[in-house]
Amino acid sequence: MKRVFLIVLDSCGCGEMPDAAKFGDHGVNTIKRISAHPDFSAETTLKMGLGNIPGLDFLGKTDRPTAAVGRMTEASAGKDTTIGHWEIAGVISPKPLPTYPDGFPKEVLDAFSAATGRGVLCNKPYSGTQVLKDYGEEHLKTGDLIVYTSADSVFQIAAHEELVPPELLYDYCRKARAILQGEHGVGRVIARPFLGDSADTFYRTPHRHDFSLLPPKDTLLDAVKAAGKTVYAIGKISDIFAGQGVTEKVFTESNDQGMAYTLEALDKDFEGLCFTNLVDFDMKYGHRRDIPGYAAAYAAFDKWLPGFMEKMTDDDLLMITADHGCDPGYLETTDHTREYTPLFVYGKKVEPYVFGTRPTFSDIAATAADWLGVDFDCPGRSLIGEAVRKETELTNLAIKAMDYAYVPYSGYRVGAALLCKDGTVYTGCNIENASYTPTVCAERTAIFKAVSEGNRDFAMLAVAGGKDGRVEGLFPPCGVCRQVIAEFCGPDFPVLVASGMGGYRRFRFEELLPNGFSPAYMDV
Repeated sequence: MKRVFLIVLDSCGCGEMPDAAKFGDHGVNTIKRISAHPDFSAETTLKMGLGNIPGLDFLGKTDRPTAAVGRMTEASAGKDTTIGHWEIAGVISPKPLPTYPDGFPKEVLDAFSAATGRGVLCNKPYSGTQVLKDYGEEHLKTGDLIVYTSADSVFQIAAHEELVPPELLYDYCRKARAILQGEHGVGRVIARPFLGDSADTFYRTPHRHDFSLLPPKDTLLDAVKAAGKTVYAIGKISDIFAGQGVTEKVFTESNDQGMAYTLEALDKDFEGLCFTNLVDFDMKYGHRRDIPGYAAAYAAFDKWLPGFMEKMTDDDLLMITADHGCDPGYLETTDHTREYTPLFVYGKKVEPYVFGTRPTFSDIAATAADWLGVDFDCPGRSLIGEAVRKETELTNLAIKAMDYAYVPYSGYRVGAALLCKDGTVYTGCNIENASYTPTVCAERTAIFKAVSEGNRDFAMLAVAGGKDGRVEGLFPPCGVCRQVIAEFCGPDFPVLVASGMGGYRRFRFEELLPNGFSPAYMDV
């Protein structure tokens, strides 16, 4: 009875992505920030391999990680909860969801007021706690609803529970959700109930409720449900996916409650996916820029983990990740931060290894589907399959081959590793010459070594490059090397190009050399 337990530490990013500046973020790293606080503790996750994750080696590596670990790249154009979770579930969003830095347009607010019979206050990007201080008393006097947004694609409605009971506020949110479609299809409409008597005492209650946009296509949840298996949603997961693909759900009011329900799920008799979101990291500590609170919350989760792992069966798989960052020490904004996310893959049948940097959160969906034996076509690739392990090993050999490069002129070292169908691996490096024409690329060195030893049946090629022995950016084969590859390999031949910190991008050869000149033309 195979099960996957997928836990999202909401906003627990592990370092800025290369394009973070485009999202207004600079020097952000949520885990690094909280790890400097004395309340931070990570005994369990360090044993699993937290310090082996690219960019987190300052925490200290372990020679024997107990899990497969690495970091995930968000391929979607965003840094919000909805897009992050969709990608975790196998759907990449090439376009960002709409945001409203100047507030919502008149036609949206007019339609909302007509549907609810209430006026609107604020209509600006705002801190969720500050908006109560600035507009809460006016809300109580007028009955108008506090509508605000943030840097994320959200339409948030705050209302005092004694004036607007939560169920009535939820009804207003459903009406807003019906209005906010198409051009104005924000990721989430969020109910933000609060209590208190005055600006100094107002506080948000735990009765928040999210009303999300439907995913644009089927997700992992739909695939698992269609296969006749359970999809058990804990916390705000059902809200994020608008209930689509969910078979059972339970809402939570804290991390502690979310962890308790997840632990209880181990005793449930089901086959399928248990998907948990621990929202306190983001809502209570990230957005409020509370470093001590965030550090203590991580320590509490880390302390809870061993008890959960001990109860896992041989057929259980645990994956722990995040959906974006929310660096509590980044003071330029109180919004999410564009960061890589950590991933731990643990199970009694999972071989621990460091898989470096993966190109998309969707690898999580592919891994879950692979474990459960569910058919699901998504952009990701499973992390527990033998094929991916071979790709990671081949990429690492290409990186090692960089050490032997002879590059006195350019300083750019390139290494290549060529896997043949019989399992033999030939490595090569670039060899420069004072007369540039005789210079030989790493790929050709490896290929010519293989051919010179009588081996011409190639299975895969990996290439890595950079200066000073570091992998920096992508170093795909040059035009001459692509022509040499075309001599021996077909359009589906896989070429792995290292992208730094242990990650790589996978190409079909035809993507690198479309309509290339091959031996087939010589038969004409």
